[in-house]
Amino acid sequence: QVQLVESGGGLVQAGGSLRLSCAASGRTFSDLPMGWFRQAPGKEREFVAVINWSGRPTYYTDSVKGRFTISRDNAKNTVYLQMNSLRPEDTAVYYCAADPEGSWTVFQDYKHWGQGTQVTVSS
Repeated sequence: QVQLVESGGGLVQAGGSLRLSCAASGRTFSDLPMGWFRQAPGKEREFVAVINWSGRPTYYTDSVKGRFTISRDNAKNTVYLQMNSLRPEDTAVYYCAADPEGSWTVFQDYKHWGQGTQVTVSS
């Protein structure tokens, strides 16, 4: 059974940093793109970042470019999201996803999801 488990969320002040991790099990994901999405209350789930199986290319939504960095360690079957210079508008539940069937930036195209981790940025 495929499982994605996120960790690393929490409460941080604006300007602070967090590092999210997503550990995959049940099969290897080293040959698949993996992405991060987020969902704020009352809003649709939105794309944040994605990384190809080899580590390149990577893509980011415009609002996080220069602040967030996605990376992966295929030996550990883990993908990371380093989040710096956090803003209150980054507050959301962050989800890890794997194995997109079509677009890498559309959440409906992903087959596998984690349960999410809450990130709260206070002003």
